[in-house]
Amino acid sequence: MSQPPRHPAEGRPPAGAPASGSGQGNAPHWRQDDLDLRNRLYGHAGVARAEGVLFQRYGLGSTDEAFALLKDASQRFNIKLSTLADAVVRTPAPDTDAELWFPRRTRHGRPDEHGSHASQGSVVKAALQRVLTITQTPMGNVQLAESGRLRMVRHAGLNKYFTDFFAFVDGPTTTCMQAATQREQVTVRDVATAAVFDEDSRHAILQTGSRAAHSVPLVNRAGVPLGIVSSHHERPLSGFTRRELAALERTGSDVGRWLSWHWNTVVLDALEHLHATATGAHC
Repeated sequence: MSQPPRHPAEGRPPAGAPASGSGQGNAPHWRQDDLDLRNRLYGHAGVARAEGVLFQRYGLGSTDEAFALLKDASQRFNIKLSTLADAVVRTPAPDTDAELWFPRRTRHGRPDEHGSHASQGSVVKAALQRVLTITQTPMGNVQLAESGRLRMVRHAGLNKYFTDFFAFVDGPTTTCMQAATQREQVTVRDVATAAVFDEDSRHAILQTGSRAAHSVPLVNRAGVPLGIVSSHHERPLSGFTRRELAALERTGSDVGRWLSWHWNTVVLDALEHLHATATGAHC
């Protein structure tokens, strides 16, 4: 029987996405046109893959019909289209002629840390505000795992070049990816000299007014990162106190548990609805 997937799953960059610094030689920055193209390619690729999966699986008349199914389920369950598309692609297919996609799924109660009607957007917003309060800075961002990379979903106090440059992260040369890989908090005391960054990333951070950064993984109960929340600081950091680090860790754990619950209930409910709609219309 088909089982719910683990989240997140690995993926590859879409074909045709320009490489970091594409067309720029050794210049430590991207042109805005290159950033726009890359982000459109990344954003469209996941939805296009999901359309193809649905088109073939349910014998739909067109990919437009597949997109309509995705859009309906996305709106009905208040899930970002990219999140639902990623779930369609990464989740094992239901059994042939199965009435339910996940017939043996166990449902769990919503974590108590957030209100009974909290959406992913409101939880992410609250997480960023909490981290910025603890770290005493107005600049920060939240990235969630999607298709094997990190996708920015919330930010504050950062300019357009920064948010476009880091809209998608799939390489090791950032603090956020380092925190995700190591499954622990990472502090960059001085961006200007930190070895973790390539020159493109360093430029993108410095030009927005950030001189230091701290990244906190959002982990589920198994310690697997489902996202990252990062704070940015206009001056080099001397570090944080044990109390501050503990508060940041609690925030990462609380939000990570909620994200895990959301995936295993709301997202899978949306997949069940999508499956029932598609099979009902084409049985």
